[in-house]
Amino acid sequence: MLYRNCRLASALPGITAFLVQDGTIRWIGPDGADPGCDKEFNLGGRLITPAFVDAHVHSTANGLALNGLELRNLPSRSAVLDAVARYARQKPGAVILGSGWDESGWADKRPPTADELDIAADGAQVYLTRVDVHSALASRALLNSCPAVVGQTGYDHSGQMRLDAHHVVRKAALAAVTTAQRTAAQRRTRQYAATLGIGALHEMAGPEVSSVDDLTGLLELAETEPGPEVIGYWGSLGDVRTPRALGVQAGGDLFCDGAIGSHTAALWAPYADQDTRGHLYHDDGAVAEHLIACAEAGLQAGFHAIGDRALAAVAGGLRKAAAAVGRERIRAGRHRVEHAELPEPDVLATLAEYATIASVQPAFDAAWGEPGGMYETRLGAKRAARLNPFRQYADAGVTLAFGSDAPVTPLDPWAGVRAAVRHHQPGARLGRAEAFEAATRGGWVAAGRLEEGLLAVGAAATFAVWDRTSMPELTADEPAPQCLATVVRGVRAHWT
Repeated sequence: MLYRNCRLASALPGITAFLVQDGTIRWIGPDGADPGCDKEFNLGGRLITPAFVDAHVHSTANGLALNGLELRNLPSRSAVLDAVARYARQKPGAVILGSGWDESGWADKRPPTADELDIAADGAQVYLTRVDVHSALASRALLNSCPAVVGQTGYDHSGQMRLDAHHVVRKAALAAVTTAQRTAAQRRTRQYAATLGIGALHEMAGPEVSSVDDLTGLLELAETEPGPEVIGYWGSLGDVRTPRALGVQAGGDLFCDGAIGSHTAALWAPYADQDTRGHLYHDDGAVAEHLIACAEAGLQAGFHAIGDRALAAVAGGLRKAAAAVGRERIRAGRHRVEHAELPEPDVLATLAEYATIASVQPAFDAAWGEPGGMYETRLGAKRAARLNPFRQYADAGVTLAFGSDAPVTPLDPWAGVRAAVRHHQPGARLGRAEAFEAATRGGWVAAGRLEEGLLAVGAAATFAVWDRTSMPELTADEPAPQCLATVVRGVRAHWT
């Protein structure tokens, strides 16, 4: 297929056509040349870019949110209860799964209780994840169905579950999701992602957030249906057997801590609005042991770490592992840290030293980084100003890969690029080209596929077509480009 009359991002002037054969770009040149083709398509002068890569996604949870009860941006506890009541009337008796509530902007800052959810749902089981997905509300009916949750770390009789209690309740709630519902949710995520110009998704799976069956089903779906590629990760401390059996990497959401919004990110100093330092799941010794096991198995490791204390544990683990198996062996793994929101200067230096990828979510700053926002409420202005320091990562030589953590923030790659360019802290901002590369090529580099994410001869034909002729300026009021087509390895995943 010869695609002609187009504007290739970053190409030299006059380069307006490219030839795709067997899923690979075989030729790039001017429209007047004749490289030989079976078919050709006139793109009407449209902009062509490498497809986006979302480097941190939970496909089933995101699809369930798209198909289910969306609570994002609801203004109050009563609005959440009203939404639950409407859903219960529409689907009487069904387990109610919802996501996205955020009490930080409510007048009274109090989420619904388990008993209030029981009344709203007329006795149905209810599981509602907070916007950061690190705590959830459970109805009394759901809690009664899993009595083992009582006494778990993070259990609260009010119905808000954190830490281990949340994992227990989540497993009980998701047990109600059928295989057909799960497949439909995964399909919805992949189809929606394709309409946004996303050519690959990094699936963050693990025993605490999904299951082997969930990840296996998603990988099989990606093999049999057009859509974004799925690059799988399984995060379980010390477990290299499962990822090797699945053909995925041993990282992702291997939790070293929780999230700032749920007061569970591990900090050196207490939160500004609650007398806690969060929760550290794994210290530097445990991190090092996992890194050593992954080095011996030839796997990439990865860790969820948000707070400064959790990131220090990851950095310490990298140093200890390097002392045990050698610096170059750890560097060769190109291991990952997910979110990486509050690094100290020595952590930045350590991540760079060991070629660690920072898999970050710019939309977090857009959602919670404004003056007086959730970050400032939780941490105080001084610490909040240090969050998500993309400029500092880039200057330290750390490779950035952008993701959404969907359903925590929506799949929306242009919004992520814009958020990095327009970070609330001017000193943390990236340039437009840097941010776009982190949202495209950065995801491939994070997956160890260094030859992808390019519009070049020999590269995979994974690209997006946009409703414009040039790259956006990313000003505050500029409409985001609309995706007209997404092609993954030469196969159309989305085409309008």
